[in-house]
Amino acid sequence: MHRTSEEFPYRVCTYLTQKQSWTVWTTSAHIITAVIGSGVLSLAWAIGQLGWIAGPAVLFLFSFVTYYTSTLLAACYRDPVTGKRNYTYTEAVQSNLGQGLWVYSVSQPRRSGRWVTIAASMSMTAIKRSNCFHESGGKNRCRVSSNPYMIIFGVAEIIFSQIKDFDQISWLSFVAAFMSFTYSTVGLALGIAKVAETGKVRGSLTGISIGTVTQSQKIWRSFQALGDIAFAYSYSLVLIEIQDTIKSPPSESKTMKAATLISVTVTTIFYMLCGCMGYAAFGDTAWTPPHRIWLL
Repeated sequence: MHRTSEEFPYRVCTYLTQKQSWTVWTTSAHIITAVIGSGVLSLAWAIGQLGWIAGPAVLFLFSFVTYYTSTLLAACYRDPVTGKRNYTYTEAVQSNLGQGLWVYSVSQPRRSGRWVTIAASMSMTAIKRSNCFHESGGKNRCRVSSNPYMIIFGVAEIIFSQIKDFDQISWLSFVAAFMSFTYSTVGLALGIAKVAETGKVRGSLTGISIGTVTQSQKIWRSFQALGDIAFAYSYSLVLIEIQDTIKSPPSESKTMKAATLISVTVTTIFYMLCGCMGYAAFGDTAWTPPHRIWLL
């Protein structure tokens, strides 16, 4: 819904003014916690499909694409004619590109919601398969459908969405950030420990070879790897809302561009470590269910 200044009572306007107090460093921290999420879990597999040459190169490519497009979006925070603030991604699209593309932008959060639901169900399926794999000693193929978990996660989303001002519960952000960094760090530590244990750096220059998989599987997996890496960098939907917390002067756009450069750089280094160490540790078998049950 498009909001005008007349719709806000004085106390809300005062709150908005007070909350815009973030600096380039606090904004960078917020962006990093927003970007680093479930996408990091598939980076080792993605690099395994592309290999030691294309894998890191694609990571750097998407880091540049993310930085460049984020700076363009940051410039859309204020209306180009009136200078009015845009509080959400959809409002920024409407004020800069018009009503037609606004209708399209409204569907973007829905698509992102579907991606998250699929990712969550796949994670729960992976836990179920890993448990099965551990219990059977690797003798059972452990085929598990993700449909029940997708339904469970969807129902949970519907229930939590009924809680009033659920998005304003600040401690949830800290919990989410802690969880993201915890499982990312566990994965990174596991990769380092495995390389130190074997003394070998696994993998190949071109990734998983044809023969291990068919040619069509190789092509499909390569495109899937590109999508996984792109998904790991996605945060455009919350960029405008993060920018709305920045104090000025200097301009919100200038601060946001500096914060984006810092956060994308830090995120890329972290992603490079997680993805490359995972591939170095396990090679083309990076997607194999873990034998370490404590990882669950």
